[in-house]
Amino acid sequence: MKYKVLCSCVVFAFAVLMTSAQTKFTSSGKCGKADVEQSISIPDKEGHVFKLAQGKCVTKGEISGATSKEGAYSEHQEVAGNLTKVWGVYVETFDSGDKVFYTYQGSVIAKNGEVQSGQNKWQISGGTGKMKGIKGTGACKHTPEAGGYLDYACSGEYTVAGSAAQKP
Repeated sequence: MKYKVLCSCVVFAFAVLMTSAQTKFTSSGKCGKADVEQSISIPDKEGHVFKLAQGKCVTKGEISGATSKEGAYSEHQEVAGNLTKVWGVYVETFDSGDKVFYTYQGSVIAKNGEVQSGQNKWQISGGTGKMKGIKGTGACKHTPEAGGYLDYACSGEYTVAGSAAQKP
C-alpha cells in the first residue's frame, strides 16, 4: 500500500512539473476599416448579409519578451440587422519577426450602420520562430473610434512549448 501511494504521488508531481505555467498578458490595438471586403446578400430577409473582410491593425503588447509590431485579420461575418457575428484568423507579428496565430469568434452591435460595441473570444493556434508551439486563450472588448477605427483591449493566458514562458 505504501508503494502504491508513493507511486501515485511521484506520478502527480511529475505531471505538475511537466505542465507549463500559464502566463497572463494584456494587449491592445487599433484596426482600420477593411482593406478588402466582399458581401453577398441573403434573400431570406432584408439586411441579412454574408461578408468576407481583411485588414490591418496597429498593436501594443508583449509575449514571451517580444514586443508586438503589427497585426492582420481575415474574417467572415454574418450581418443580421444590428448584430454581426464574426469568425476569423488574426496574425500578430513581433519585433523579432516571429508570428502568433489566433482564431476568434465574436459579435458586434451596430446602430444605423455604426459600430457601438463588440467582443470576441480567441485561441492561440500556433506561431513561428520562438513562438512555435505557443497556445493560449482569452477575450477582447471592442470600442469604436472616429474615422471608422475600432479599438480593442484583450487579456488572456499563454504557454510557450519547450520553455518556461517569460513574464511580459
